[in-house]
Amino acid sequence: MPFSTKLLNEGEDIVLDLHPHWVYFIKSGLLLLVTLALGVWMLANRWEGASLGIAGVLVLVSLGWAGLTYLEWVTTNFVITTDRLIYRHGVLSKHGIEIPLDRVNTVFFSQSIVERMVGSGDLVIESAGEMGRQNFSNVRKPSAVQNEIYKQMEANENRKFDRVNRGAPAASTAASIPDQIAKLDQLRQQGALTQAEFDAKKQELLGRM
Repeated sequence: MPFSTKLLNEGEDIVLDLHPHWVYFIKSGLLLLVTLALGVWMLANRWEGASLGIAGVLVLVSLGWAGLTYLEWVTTNFVITTDRLIYRHGVLSKHGIEIPLDRVNTVFFSQSIVERMVGSGDLVIESAGEMGRQNFSNVRKPSAVQNEIYKQMEANENRKFDRVNRGAPAASTAASIPDQIAKLDQLRQQGALTQAEFDAKKQELLGRM
């Protein structure tokens, strides 16, 4: 089930919309295969009575678990947009985490040997705010996802600077570099820019002198 575009903000686009990697199905899938194989073997050997009934119950239970796992998989989305990271999961009740790109500090990924072979892994995202550190398991191609997050963070920062420049008076384009730094500092004090964004733009302007 794809992430609904109705939940996006104005001007926001989806970059990646991922369900968990197929390793999510390993436990329920293995149990289903084992119980089906057992049931077929018992039928082939003409088992009857209570033993065959127990095998049938096991098959039904494993089918139910596999079906529930699929519903959990299809309703779990890890989404990267041009503004946010969004994680939603839940079959009946819904749970979600949203992290604005400008609050993301660091993105880590980890993979075991087996996970590298199948293209799965875990992501850890450190951000400013109450959540601080979030772990996401069974992510497809976590290194590529990490790169995409950093790419969108940079693009988001560039768009923010463009909006600031477009909103400035036309005469400011001819302003001296110290005047531009002073205006940026005002924006920082007003909360329109973070300290890190102010420092980066300041260094860029000083480099032009």
